[in-house]
Amino acid sequence: MTENTKSSLTTTLLEIGPVAVFFLIFIWRKGETVVIGGHEYSSLIQATAIFVPLMIISTGLGWWLNGHLSKVQVLTLVMVIVFGALTVFLNDERFFKMKPTLIYVLFGSAITFGHLRGQNYIQSLLGDRLPMEEIGWQIISKRLALFFFALALLNELIWRTQSSETWVYFKTFGLSGAVLFFMIFQYPILKKYGRLDEL
Repeated sequence: MTENTKSSLTTTLLEIGPVAVFFLIFIWRKGETVVIGGHEYSSLIQATAIFVPLMIISTGLGWWLNGHLSKVQVLTLVMVIVFGALTVFLNDERFFKMKPTLIYVLFGSAITFGHLRGQNYIQSLLGDRLPMEEIGWQIISKRLALFFFALALLNELIWRTQSSETWVYFKTFGLSGAVLFFMIFQYPILKKYGRLDEL
């Protein structure tokens, strides 16, 4: 196993770990409340209270191991801290449920803003790792912006109309599955416009 493969595997585990722990704690504590200072905290808020410090630790470890953090990682961590803290301290699940919506809207808006300025932020971010013709990056970038906006809308529909348990399953498995399927469906573009011989 090469050093790059080990680094990618470690980074993936650090990203997945806190989400997995969040899900397991929610399932373990489902229907159980904790009373602190006269306030009842649901299983979702209990899981959030553990998820936030785990995200800080895993991001810190990622920075220590790789020597850097991407802007996406930093933005995600800031949003997790802010909305996680609001969720726990105000004892209101809605803040944490809104977090994915805001993250996806920000990502979609940033990509769209870049296109309006004649810049492709996705190509700038991934171009060195994945050589591809300009038109290929334009297609994928526009699709990605629409995909992020669609995820934001879907998250809003789920958390506003479904139970907390349904939303947790959606957040843990639905969003990850959607990203995986999106990536798979980009393969024809990569095959047509990618310069795989440069990898």
